[in-house]
Amino acid sequence: MTKDFLDISELSKKLNLINKKTGKPANYILRFWEKEFKGIKPTILKGNRRYYNQSQIDKIKYIKFLLKDKGLTIKGVKKYLKDKKFIDEAHENNIEKDYFKDRIKHKSKNILKKIKGLKNHG
Repeated sequence: MTKDFLDISELSKKLNLINKKTGKPANYILRFWEKEFKGIKPTILKGNRRYYNQSQIDKIKYIKFLLKDKGLTIKGVKKYLKDKKFIDEAHENNIEKDYFKDRIKHKSKNILKKIKGLKNHG
């Protein structure tokens, strides 16, 4: 596939969904989320290999953020995604701001690591 797509193992690694005992990607989590959240629809090619485009990756990152960082349940995330009105507007905006703030912080750390690496290697 092209750079625009990640297979299920690459995406699991990128999202840090790793089985702590084996150190292998926890692909079962993404397959479970596919069943639970109708908006996740990877491209499935021959041999049942799953590939995710950037739009799917962004949806999954947001779902992971709501589940892991904000502590919502599967049911809570479904309700939030289906009808955002159940949370007052100010709180909704805070969740989205937190999500984007977290993404920017993560990208900034990666950029700083790369800059330090360049400085160290001349």
